[in-house]
Amino acid sequence: MTEHEPLEPGAGTDALARSAILAAVDRLAPVLAESGLDELEVESGELLVRLARPRAGAVEAAVGAMPAISPPPAGPGAPGRAEPAAGTEPDSGLHHVTAPLTGIWYAAPSPGARPYVSVGSEIAAGQVIGLIEAMKLFNEIKSDAAGTVTRIMAEDGTLVKRQQPVLELDPG
Repeated sequence: MTEHEPLEPGAGTDALARSAILAAVDRLAPVLAESGLDELEVESGELLVRLARPRAGAVEAAVGAMPAISPPPAGPGAPGRAEPAAGTEPDSGLHHVTAPLTGIWYAAPSPGARPYVSVGSEIAAGQVIGLIEAMKLFNEIKSDAAGTVTRIMAEDGTLVKRQQPVLELDPG
């Protein structure tokens, strides 16, 4: 964006601004995680991105728990296997619901409230499974498949990255 283009809704600037901010967050989150900082603020033109740790160690925990990093356990169909590029593991038949954006994951609509889903819950495609807070907005996250919840992969109050698995389902 140039200096003369304000970030106001309309004429596609809202979508462009959101895309630029999410891309910046994806690039800056690892920097914050690897640093000893509690807060990181970067300004480029009219774009201002501020990242802060929601609580001590939450960013490191979220980055360290990403599925590509954890090795798969022995045996076919074992829960906790590393996720392939597609949403379903070919040999186990399990499906992973992924985060559509980067932000802070919340399993319940408010502190102290019952979580949207729990292990063993039967859910439908399109059902709300959690919230992601990004840019001070709470976004409802919906399942893209129906099935039984076998594992909740995102820890409440931690940073999740776009395309990171948050829920594991058995579609059978």
